[in-house]
Amino acid sequence: MDKVYDYSVKAQNGETVPLAKYRGKVLLIVNTATGCGFTPQYEDLQAIYEKLQKDGLEILDFPCNQFGGQAPGGDEEIHSFCTGRFGITFPQFSKIDVIGENADPLYQWLEKNSVFRGFDKNPSGAMLARMLKKQGGEAWQGNSVKWNFTKFLVGRDGTLIERFEPTTSLKKVEKRIREALG
Repeated sequence: MDKVYDYSVKAQNGETVPLAKYRGKVLLIVNTATGCGFTPQYEDLQAIYEKLQKDGLEILDFPCNQFGGQAPGGDEEIHSFCTGRFGITFPQFSKIDVIGENADPLYQWLEKNSVFRGFDKNPSGAMLARMLKKQGGEAWQGNSVKWNFTKFLVGRDGTLIERFEPTTSLKKVEKRIREALG
């Protein structure tokens, strides 16, 4: 499997959603958490979605509780929080694991096809790098997702274009989305 369209994910209602449904769209795939310092990014993600959905952007939101236990609620509770507090209208799927032996196959593919290049040189990036290095081991090594709000940009052809760490400016992310949209 070498394209995002080869995978299916679970909707909040438990139904299987083939990602082929999004064929021809530019996708921004994000693992999220409702209690994270990066949670306010939902506001900027929604603004980007409102501007660019008409041009073919879909943001796919995958809540995950693996980083600091920052998404402890159930799917309905998480969705209610995100729509109520941030007004999100982009698709939000069932909570998943994005790392480890139980990682969702989509995230296994994203990890296999992306490279972790470190965090951006800003205060958030420095803090996150220190924290993960202190934890040591698997947390810092390899290409696995390191924290909440890691983003993956997928082109209209279903191939991975770029990975953005949670510390990457959403202005930069939006610029790359616009380039991918053509």
